[in-house]
Amino acid sequence: MPDTAPARGFEQAEFERRLDRAQALMAEEGLGGVLLTTEPEIRYFSGFHTLFWQSPTRPWFLFLPKAGAPVAVIPEIGANLMRRTWVRDIRTWSAPNPADDGLSLLRELLEPYAEKGAAVGMLKGHETHLRMPLGDFERLLEHLPGLTIRDATALVKSLRMVKSEAEIEKIGHICAVASRTFAAADGLFHADQPLTEAFRAFKIECLTQGADDVPYLVGGAGRGGYSDVISPPSPRPLQTGDVLMLDTGSVFDGYFCDFDRNFAIGAAEDEARRAYEVLYAATEAGLKAARPGVAAADLFQAMQSVIAQFDDQAHDNQGGDVGRLGHGLGMQLTEWPSNAAFDRTVLKENMVMTLEPSLSYGAGKIMVHEENIVVRDGAPTLLSERAAPELPIIG
Repeated sequence: MPDTAPARGFEQAEFERRLDRAQALMAEEGLGGVLLTTEPEIRYFSGFHTLFWQSPTRPWFLFLPKAGAPVAVIPEIGANLMRRTWVRDIRTWSAPNPADDGLSLLRELLEPYAEKGAAVGMLKGHETHLRMPLGDFERLLEHLPGLTIRDATALVKSLRMVKSEAEIEKIGHICAVASRTFAAADGLFHADQPLTEAFRAFKIECLTQGADDVPYLVGGAGRGGYSDVISPPSPRPLQTGDVLMLDTGSVFDGYFCDFDRNFAIGAAEDEARRAYEVLYAATEAGLKAARPGVAAADLFQAMQSVIAQFDDQAHDNQGGDVGRLGHGLGMQLTEWPSNAAFDRTVLKENMVMTLEPSLSYGAGKIMVHEENIVVRDGAPTLLSERAAPELPIIG
């Protein structure tokens, strides 16, 4: 049964601390403010939480000045919900309005900064997007010739990567929900069950256990292993000797878990057992390496060095080369940083990460193993319940 869930939302002090830290960084970088246009960032600084972002029709804006309170420039349809947050300066327009979707309000807000030749930060870097019409953005800048737009990705990234204890509690809760759901595998999955029905059974159980939603569920199944982990499930029935993998991004109060589990249906082939053991050992190496001060690239190398010992097919690029072996986790299914050879981001206490080693084996088969952790001063804390050390057999 579902356990006691954390309180929803955050105290106002949480948002005040986030803004204080952002403004301190703005002062260091000489920014007059930061303009945000994307859901996670607007929610991070305001608490504005809605599924209405699924509609691409309307743009939304939140401005963080270098001093003072945030300013929301949003469609009128969101005004009531925004008033329930700590944001008090809310400027709205009747949207959609393709001729002027908030641009006049933004110009009015930013003109004093343009007149002073100030710099305003926006997200320009990797894993970011604009989420407003590019034509609108260009027209905005045409009317603000004195304004300089600088990249604020590093500023926002440095804040969002390190989680508060309140955030960690929410992530830990949804990890527990998904862990209980995976623990019920014997009653959820069976031979002759279409893979589509296995996915459906998992989602229903996860919701029963206390998830708000299961917006992300991928996986695969096949004799001795699977070859793809991002396709929609097929109606093919599970068969004895199949390896089934499900990878879930379930949500509680806007925070994700992201981990998978592998199961053999009825019996497991030796090659699949061995692949599982190697990934379990690689995850152990990741757990031992995940310490404050270690680079994400070093975490990648710790896991990859174990995988490389599997056999020559660990290097054959038959679909197992996913480019990274885990990532940050929080309000988004995947966040900064990446456990990849290119990422020198230094791990800090209270970063929530996934450890996600993968390998290829046999005739085009792959296997992926994933856990969720929080980096602590010393050994990390597992948020997902640790997978079994040997490939579980169902039935």
